[in-house]
Amino acid sequence: MVQKQKLTRRELLKSSALAAGTLALTGTAIPLAEARGSDTIRVGVIGCGGRGSGAAHDCVNSSKGVEIVALADTFGDRLQGLKNDFKVPNNRCFVGLDAYKKVLALDDVNLVILATPPGFRPRQYAAAIDSGKNVFMEKPVAVCPAGIKMVIEASRKATEKGLAVVAGTQRRHEPKYVETMKRIHDGAIGDIVSAQCYWNMGELWVNKRQPNQSDIEWQIRNWLYFTWLSGDHICEQHVHNIDVINWAFNDLPEQVHGLGGRQYRTGPEYGNIFDHFGVEFFYPGDVRTISMCRQIKGATDNVSERVVGTKGSSDCCGTIGGENPWRYEGPNPNPYVEEHADLIKSIRSGNPLNEGRRIAESTMCAIMGRESAYARRQFNRSWFMSRCTLDLLPPDDLKLSDSKPVPPFAIPGQYELPGMDQGGRRRRG
Repeated sequence: MVQKQKLTRRELLKSSALAAGTLALTGTAIPLAEARGSDTIRVGVIGCGGRGSGAAHDCVNSSKGVEIVALADTFGDRLQGLKNDFKVPNNRCFVGLDAYKKVLALDDVNLVILATPPGFRPRQYAAAIDSGKNVFMEKPVAVCPAGIKMVIEASRKATEKGLAVVAGTQRRHEPKYVETMKRIHDGAIGDIVSAQCYWNMGELWVNKRQPNQSDIEWQIRNWLYFTWLSGDHICEQHVHNIDVINWAFNDLPEQVHGLGGRQYRTGPEYGNIFDHFGVEFFYPGDVRTISMCRQIKGATDNVSERVVGTKGSSDCCGTIGGENPWRYEGPNPNPYVEEHADLIKSIRSGNPLNEGRRIAESTMCAIMGRESAYARRQFNRSWFMSRCTLDLLPPDDLKLSDSKPVPPFAIPGQYELPGMDQGGRRRRG
């Protein structure tokens, strides 16, 4: 198989009209966190690295009347680009692990972009909803079951408050995906009998530890390689493809069985994550999906999805083959911009999108795949969410000066999934 499209960092839906029947709009004509007497959307960016900077520009370019008015990041040097681009004054630029709280305290901010490392996402998202802010949050939205539960609860509160929430899953805002999924759901390929999804690529950036850096500073600056911050690359990247397969099924897998390892990236600069995974997801009716992801230089690249049905097959992205052949020939706007346009349109219309629970569930599936591979154990989703005690949430009072030794990487056969004994049996109680 060949790579289907360029590597991406987020995914979502298209415009509200195009996504009708695919996106469920939460509530009707519910008052939102408004722009204080005007139609201007005032945005605070929390996390100003590559993703936050990209999202900020996409947000401003998506719609008229959008302003970046506040910035927050753990490190002052990460603020400078956006500060200069959008002329944000010094008194609205905040630095430190608690900087997000200062943005959330600003009354005139009515939308926040959450783009810090994923390990911080659940707590920051919950605080944003408690503060009455509409939210765009990058994927994944958690790295452990405890974080998933926090995101689901905050998403429930967002619905009650009439707040809009959009996640960085841009495929769900991409017309060729949206139109293909409509046809799949209408029966164009019949009943789905199998599926495959892939995020196989080469290496990414790495930041080696510098003299005098604390454990916490180095790990945050090199966040891709620590499970407590990124969730491992199956969660951080491959969640996109897993989310597409969940979308095609309109359901979640019931069981998971994974494998993986750390074979090529073994130096300390690569933290404690794996470099490859292979996971089998079991959807209702014992329909199996094969999920692969790896970050290994020199191997064949493939970032794609595929579903096979009783009447045909589809790449989920503009092509259907079999009894009902079809190819998408419509417009192809930038999905990274479209996801923000859809969010802002929903805020202004009073019909707020709320994608919080959906992305939490897809993130949960990726975490399940990781933990199954770490432990080399098969388990049920219901057990994982009700009994697994894994909690990687950083404390709210975390300090940059704190000591945090890097835990050893998981060794299958030795790693014990919290809540499961060493023999692989789920603990009772």
